[in-house]
Amino acid sequence: QVQLVESGGGLVQPGGSLRLSCAASGFTIGSYAIGWFRQAPGKQREGVSCITSGSTKRYTDSVKGRFTISRDNNKNTVYLQMNSLKPDDTAVYYCATDVRGLCDSSWYRNLGSWGQGTQVTVTS
Repeated sequence: QVQLVESGGGLVQPGGSLRLSCAASGFTIGSYAIGWFRQAPGKQREGVSCITSGSTKRYTDSVKGRFTISRDNNKNTVYLQMNSLKPDDTAVYYCATDVRGLCDSSWYRNLGSWGQGTQVTVTS
């Protein structure tokens, strides 16, 4: 049974940092593409970042240079390091896989599995 459990969200001031973690079970993350999407109230779902089994990384334009996705295959965990946070980054962040197993521009529209989400709030 596939399970994804996110953690690491919280309240942070603009310019601050957070590291999100997603612990996976039921499959080996190193063999699949996996990523993070976010959902804010009144806004469309946005694919933040994903990483392929070959470690190719994709980022949405608004987070490039600020966020970094990584993966620890030994821990079966994927991370999202978020620096220079802005109020517009406020959202619930979800760890997820694409049902096609891809990390392309529409991966977050074809969800296979996803976690319960973790809230990130950026405010002064």
